[in-house]
Amino acid sequence: MAKKLGKIKKPKAEDFEKGRKLLYLPLVFTPEQPEAEFNNMLDRYWQQSREQIANLEAKLSKINKVFHEWVDQGGEQGVETMEVMASGSRDVVKECLAQQAELMPVEDRELLNEFIDWNRCLAMGLMSRKVFNQVYRSYTDVKKKREKLIIKKVDQALGQNEVGLLVMREDNKVEFPKDVQVFYIAPPALDEIQRYLREKNKPPKQSAAESMIIDEDEEEGSQAS
Repeated sequence: MAKKLGKIKKPKAEDFEKGRKLLYLPLVFTPEQPEAEFNNMLDRYWQQSREQIANLEAKLSKINKVFHEWVDQGGEQGVETMEVMASGSRDVVKECLAQQAELMPVEDRELLNEFIDWNRCLAMGLMSRKVFNQVYRSYTDVKKKREKLIIKKVDQALGQNEVGLLVMREDNKVEFPKDVQVFYIAPPALDEIQRYLREKNKPPKQSAAESMIIDEDEEEGSQAS
């Protein structure tokens, strides 16, 4: 389990023993037309995240490898990919790279494109529940494959006694390697953002999709009646 840094006042010495370590920073995107209040929360979130990352680096070591979902190429090409992202994470990553960290690719382009396409299908508002269930099954299947690939690439790239930074959304079910200590970056502004989104009734698309799933047997039974 990831350690929620925001809730740990005095980390224990064993948290900083030798071994592979991974800082997990939740990825938050900026809406197309964000309200001023939400923009302020985002600014606080990224600033607090940088502060917590710097605090951990002082106790562990400088970040060696950076992993960011949606990035399928390393180096300058990966940085160019991040430039078009509507997220303050790019500035966090650039700060790490300025300290000699290396940006590593974690995505497979074909798998990522498939994931994006199925996600777009779900966002269309499908009329047929049968079609919706078929699309959702395909979406969840590729989502699982993509998450496994990301963690596999992190595992392969993160060397012994190295510190990595993974920027990835929270709506996933990734399983980290057992020999990797995971530190969850949870600044106070993250709770603010989550509460704000709940109050605005803007849950993640996949959560909304899950609530619409109908068991096929139940659906067939209702049609028969």
